Parts: sequence; structure tokens; C-alpha cells
Amino acid sequence: MERTIPKARTESTRPRLEPMLDLEWSQAIELPRTVASATRPSDIRRAWVHRAPEDLVVALYRASSGMHGEIPAPWWLRAVVEGRLESRELGFRIEDRISGLLGRRPGWEFVPWAADGESGYWEFMPSERGASGHSIPTTVLNTSRHDGWIDVLPAHSSTTPPPIAVGGFAGLRSRLGEFEAVR
Repeated sequence: MERTIPKARTESTRPRLEPMLDLEWSQAIELPRTVASATRPSDIRRAWVHRAPEDLVVALYRASSGMHGEIPAPWWLRAVVEGRLESRELGFRIEDRISGLLGRRPGWEFVPWAADGESGYWEFMPSERGASGHSIPTTVLNTSRHDGWIDVLPAHSSTTPPPIAVGGFAGLRSRLGEFEAVR
């Protein structure tokens, strides 16, 4: 029996490349190393998702999430894609208003190293290891979970409690005394 070697394809001599959406998305949300010194959300808006034209960001997000379901992304991008938030700029304004409120109050610290793609969060440091003995401080973070865009995780020591949905910036401002009372 004689073996035949198949002929090489002659369609093209160039390699056929296909996009690697996972890698492309991870590069799109990658933040610079200088993030560790950020003191507010605007300090970490340096990734491609923050600067590229919004329609391209949404298109890449849809393509990437269409293959794997939920992927790491800023809260505002998930809300924009779902049609519940008007724009990325509005998401930035929401973050900046929270920053303006909490950044001036004693005890609140911005934590820039949130989960991949996220915008950071705020911790109320007096609620950690205070009289109540909690090991995890009260935390304020943005969310696409509801249209108030703000969740609060109460100070706790073991199992993470369910987040408290806050009714937007006004709701946060009106409830800050309650959230800061845990020490």
C-alpha cells in the first residue's frame, strides 16, 4: 500500500488568524500599575474601556460576553449594555458624586483594587475592628444590580451579608449616619 501525503492548501500562504476575545477583553479592562495610589474612581479611569469610543466598548463587551456569559466589567458598562443607564459618562458622574461625598468625610477610604474591570469601592474604616469587633468594614460600591446604582455591605466578620440596595446618591447621603454608626 502506498501512502499519499495530502497536498498543502493553496488558498493562502498566510496563516489564518482569529481574534482571541478573552485576551482582547482582558487587555481592554487592564488598569495601569499606578492604580494602587488612586484616591478616587477618576484616578483609575485609564483602561481602554474608559477611553475608547463608547460604541466600540459596548461592541467588544457584547462579543466577549456572548461567548462566555458574564465577564469582568465595570458596573456602568453592564448597565449601559442592558439599556438601563444612558451612558458611560453618566456612570462616571455617579461615581464622582459618591467620591465627592465620601472623600470629604472622616473615616472613608477609597479602595482602587476591586475585582477585574470594576471601579473600586469605599470602606468606612472605623467600622473595622472597632467596638463591634467586625473584621470587614462597611463598604459602599457601585452596582448594576438595581437602578439606584449603589450597594452597601454592612460591616461583618464572617459570611458576607446581602448587600443593601441604596436609592441613588440622595439615598446614600440620607443614610450615611446609619451606615457610619457601626463602629
